[in-house]
Amino acid sequence: MSNNNESSGKCPMSWHGAQLDFSESMSYGDYLGLDQILTAQHPRSPNHNEMLFIIQHQTSELWIKLMLHELHGVRQQIHNNDLPPAFKMLSRVARIMDQLVHAWDVLATMTPSEYTAIRPYLGASSGFQSHQYRELEYLLGNKNATMLAVHESKPEIHATLNNALSTPSIYDEAIMLMSRQGFDIDADRLQRDWTQPVQANESVKTAWLKVYQAPEQYWSLYELAEKLVDMETAFRIWRFRHVTTVERIIGFKTGTGGTAGVSYLRKMLDVVLFPELFALRTAL
Repeated sequence: MSNNNESSGKCPMSWHGAQLDFSESMSYGDYLGLDQILTAQHPRSPNHNEMLFIIQHQTSELWIKLMLHELHGVRQQIHNNDLPPAFKMLSRVARIMDQLVHAWDVLATMTPSEYTAIRPYLGASSGFQSHQYRELEYLLGNKNATMLAVHESKPEIHATLNNALSTPSIYDEAIMLMSRQGFDIDADRLQRDWTQPVQANESVKTAWLKVYQAPEQYWSLYELAEKLVDMETAFRIWRFRHVTTVERIIGFKTGTGGTAGVSYLRKMLDVVLFPELFALRTAL
């Protein structure tokens, strides 16, 4: 016996229990805003490979957005002396960075000739101008006020970044937590100028060393330290893959945004976000 809907030529309302009619309810595409996301790619060149370049960077920005969401939560939880939720968020951020590392494998399929064909259409646009990446670095403690100038034409973004620049980083919050738990941290480290990059401090190194020498006694701080090291390690690998992919595709050409390209990116590999956590390993 045929289905009444099929006999009448109407679309069935369901198939194997799955709803088929979304004329009056929210669909998968509605929930995710897929109309906006999937129509946000606008290649400017006639070259086939530009779509890869656009989607690579758009998806990276989405992952960075999620990292910022998690890291703001991490900072707040540390400030609130509530470390278990922060551990879960930090683990998630490290895994997101793994995704970003592997994304470079996809972009590396673009050859120098293919990139050369689309480069004239990029203008002065560059990942160097990513305000989300800048906020990420500020949250992690790599503060540089000069970078705010790039975003002066966008007041809302500039204000967000200025706030991130002027606010304690995640690592600053971790060190203040140690002080609240009785560790002897230098007063000038606890009241430093938050707009400046993190500088290694001997009292902080001594405090972390004490934690590592008695992990059972200070287990929460010990776990926090290792989560931070995991995250920085993943971040370094992400930066390294960025450098090697750029060198593979454009060599030592100047970047589209005016930076020195690979030479500039290599200098960024030397940035250490949590200096005492790496220095103490030699002292153990």
